[in-house]
Amino acid sequence: MRDARAPAAKTVIRRILSSTLLVLYALTLALGLGLGSAYWAVGGGYPFGSIRVGPWTVWSRTGSREADPYARAVMARTGDTPLGVGEGLLLTASADNSGQSLDPRCVYRIGATTPQARLWTLTLYDGDDQPVVTDLARSGFTSAEVVRDGDGRFSIVLSRHAQPGNWLRMPETGRVSLALRLYDTSVAAGSAALEARALPSIERLECAR
Repeated sequence: MRDARAPAAKTVIRRILSSTLLVLYALTLALGLGLGSAYWAVGGGYPFGSIRVGPWTVWSRTGSREADPYARAVMARTGDTPLGVGEGLLLTASADNSGQSLDPRCVYRIGATTPQARLWTLTLYDGDDQPVVTDLARSGFTSAEVVRDGDGRFSIVLSRHAQPGNWLRMPETGRVSLALRLYDTSVAAGSAALEARALPSIERLECAR
């Protein structure tokens, strides 16, 4: 006689295998989503807490004790040491006044004022977030060396071809961005009150085809 318990046992085994596969699938999906979201959060720049002022973006709390865990993870990954609240403020820009991404084929004019600060630096970065390297060995200007007009205003031109006055050479290709560091400035503690008119504009003049 056939054992009547055999079909029932097979059904139970199938159900157990099905449940096990579902559990493994759910765990794999959760792990993938968790790792993916964590990589997204800390794989690039600071994901939260930014303030947009014109073309510039500032993360005012990254150098404070209130920095969120994601910002701390980004700092640990990159080795970046942000300016403390009492030291200054970092602003970055990857687009011009109109919101278009900075393009090495284009010519830009940056100026003409900054918030009051003991010292400021403006640096051009490449797609690897490293200062642009050119045969001129210059990737930026400081407030101590930039040439100004009679009213104390300045103008810095970004271009692949030589320009008179304050000029930074663009790389031939790739992504570029700007970093403006304000040292010992009163706006560091109140970055939410920054106004676009107090920051340098980024004006696109022309683009090569």
